[in-house]
Amino acid sequence: MNLTVRSLRRLSLKYLGLSPLAVIRRYRLQEAALHLREHPQTSLASLAVDLGYADQAHLSTDFRKVLGYSPSDYRSS
Repeated sequence: MNLTVRSLRRLSLKYLGLSPLAVIRRYRLQEAALHLREHPQTSLASLAVDLGYADQAHLSTDFRKVLGYSPSDYRSS
């Protein structure tokens, strides 16, 4: 795109209202929610790794912040 990091961040904030990191995080969480609905037997640790999280705890923390549920509560509902 031939943009500086700062320029990309400014454009993202202007048009999306979110930083690039926040967009990536939301996309990952949407993928996690979809996967938990379609494949409830999947372990959270393997799902976290598949989505690029360092570990299950980071996925759970982000999931709860954005969706208001823990991944296991979301899966069981």
